[in-house]
Amino acid sequence: MTFQAPVETYKGAIRQIDVGGVAVGGESAFPFHTFEGAMPNDPRIAFEVWDIAPDDWSVTLNDVYGGAFSDAVTWAKKVVDEFGADMIYLRLRGTDPNGANRSAADAAATAKAVVAAVDVPVIVVGCGDVERDPEVLKVVAEALGGSKVVIGNAEEDTYRSVGAAAMGYQHSVVAFSPMDVNLAKQLNVLLSQLGLDEGSILMDPTTGALGYGLEYAYTVFERDRLAALSQNDAKMQMPIIATVGQEAWKAKETKVSEDELPGTGDLVTRGLMWESLTAVALLVAGANIVVLRHPESAALVRKTISSLKGE
Repeated sequence: MTFQAPVETYKGAIRQIDVGGVAVGGESAFPFHTFEGAMPNDPRIAFEVWDIAPDDWSVTLNDVYGGAFSDAVTWAKKVVDEFGADMIYLRLRGTDPNGANRSAADAAATAKAVVAAVDVPVIVVGCGDVERDPEVLKVVAEALGGSKVVIGNAEEDTYRSVGAAAMGYQHSVVAFSPMDVNLAKQLNVLLSQLGLDEGSILMDPTTGALGYGLEYAYTVFERDRLAALSQNDAKMQMPIIATVGQEAWKAKETKVSEDELPGTGDLVTRGLMWESLTAVALLVAGANIVVLRHPESAALVRKTISSLKGE
């Protein structure tokens, strides 16, 4: 008998949205399941850039970036020109009131300089403080009014102000929710009720790295995509962004030497594998954009994407 593999059919599709001139999403089946549906756009790789030099990154990354950490524009140009970044994920960490406490005006000036310096889409997110981010992102959105960027994060406590800023200056938004399918949908509903075009929303369902919640993150990403594809839930059909780098490089396995973790292998290789495996797992589960830190991880992920496409 001839074996015929079972083929799933889906009722829905992921929205294709324009992120600064780059098409994201649009698939009518799970990623790389081109035997079941269309996948018009490859997943995109964004590189993380900060507005201040990080003081808690692995020495492995310090060796790669060197002096570029001292200037966001230099850093952004490096990841585009040397590492081939599809996008920039600019984190305004310097605005943290418990850290450098940079002003909103300073953050906006940095964001504007980065956008002007690179020819790829830019996603601009705050420091993560729910009281500070709305203030900063409003100023950033206005300063970048002539450019179409993505601002974030819009969360349960900040979606009104962040969403209003995005609408006012025609930007898109990252909708950030804890690892919960219902909360992700609820936030999308709230943003659309606010008046934001559903074609201007990227979902960030929260990333868990290898060994630190990847199994649960994978399940949540997969359930988000099942809701969008199998159930044709319009409120879950936004493309997904996964902040892989920041989660993977938190793991002690990416920072601790082999002397402290006997038998775990070379620190550099270990870090690359931690980031790459997390990224690939979430791409298979439904991520459309993965945010990375190490160029060699990005190269491995690109190679895997090509392989999964049968190239």
